[in-house]
Amino acid sequence: MPSVEKIIEKMHEQPNGVRPAEAEKVLGAYGYVPERQKGSHKHYLNHETGDLITIKQETPLKKAYVIDILNRIGK
Repeated sequence: MPSVEKIIEKMHEQPNGVRPAEAEKVLGAYGYVPERQKGSHKHYLNHETGDLITIKQETPLKKAYVIDILNRIGK
């Protein structure tokens, strides 16, 4: 699997082509851990900041989810 930097670059260049596993790898690198899953929605929590993000587990992810991830990690 590609490195986190490569995935972030892909998120910027092609936000409609990101898989949930790639998003989870990026979130994990920035301190987010899978907290729970209810149906097709998975919740990731950053224990340092208390930030909670919900991502629908569909392939590929919608552009809105990708942009939200990039904003939360500061990229």
